[in-house]
Amino acid sequence: MSDTESAAVQGGESLKQKLREELRKYLVVSAYLFICFGVLQLYKAALLQGAGVHYLPLGVAVVKALIIGKFLLIGDAVRARLQRRPGHLPGRIAMRVFWLLSILALLTIAEELIVGWIHGQSLFEVEAEFHARSTLELVAEVLLMGLILLPLVGAAELSQALGPGVLRSQILRPAHSGRKSAVHDEAQDGGSG
Repeated sequence: MSDTESAAVQGGESLKQKLREELRKYLVVSAYLFICFGVLQLYKAALLQGAGVHYLPLGVAVVKALIIGKFLLIGDAVRARLQRRPGHLPGRIAMRVFWLLSILALLTIAEELIVGWIHGQSLFEVEAEFHARSTLELVAEVLLMGLILLPLVGAAELSQALGPGVLRSQILRPAHSGRKSAVHDEAQDGGSG
């Protein structure tokens, strides 16, 4: 096999491995978001059931999780290509959460329109229903979505700031390994003094 063929085979394996890693990240992020959005849908269903309305659209949670998960990974890929990350870590996290919340707001509006359309409501009826919701309810929903996105975006930004694989290796490292090295370092410092 020539060097060119060998490089092509290695490049193909590298691409395959990268695609596998991206798919794994997408599934993990989407699963986290689905669990969070699903719990919110369950809570909403419980509140509505108290008012006599039976409602539990977990499909909405799946769609939102898959779309927001994809936007998160696209953002990571774009930022990695630019390699310039202006601002401090908290500012970058806040900005990404803001943009993702904006996307979620658009998805929520689309969801309301589609559900209204399915139930035969006109655009004006859907709008009237939406405006009938209390401001407190809307603010609470946005804040909950922000709290869901914050740890996810924070972990992604922190991982990127630390470098490839550093955060993951720290999280997956056995708990005792850090204490052993600290105890070992203290024993060496005490013995040399």
